[in-house]
Amino acid sequence: MDLPTGILPAIKTMKDFEKALESDHHAIVFLETRLAQLKSLINYSRQANKQILVHFDLIQGLKADEYGMEFLVRDIKPDGIISTRGNIIKLAKKHKLLAIQRMFLLDSMAVEHNLKLIDRFQPDCIELLPGLIPDIIKHIDEETGIPVIAGGLVRDKVEVSSALNAGAVAVSTSNTELWNI
Repeated sequence: MDLPTGILPAIKTMKDFEKALESDHHAIVFLETRLAQLKSLINYSRQANKQILVHFDLIQGLKADEYGMEFLVRDIKPDGIISTRGNIIKLAKKHKLLAIQRMFLLDSMAVEHNLKLIDRFQPDCIELLPGLIPDIIKHIDEETGIPVIAGGLVRDKVEVSSALNAGAVAVSTSNTELWNI
């Protein structure tokens, strides 16, 4: 499974979805959608040759347990998931999905707690939010040796470049203006 690199479009609306399908980006992230819509969205994405990542925690109607993961793997068939939950990361890896652990940088205690979770569950990639702190991006990258995606509150090309220069492999954003840089 290829790790996403560069800009990673994060889809919140149907208008954004259409724009992402037409883009040159290899991968897209589904943020907020209903479970009933997800399969058809993924089918359209497959026709456009997109790698599909699903933010497991934000899919309405999907329960964060083994049965929810089993349904996602068998019926929906994404390439990977994003989650803040260690049990979901573990299940994704068990089912051979790309497992991206989302980590919120609230304070130093949150960073330390999340580093312990990352060590325990060994995700394939880490998404840091907000993705505006180059020193922390570099620290997490060096501390874990796991590829980092910067996301959240990234507003312009300079912030994208700063995150990538700090060691992030990708920047996830729902800001469609940044999808074309």
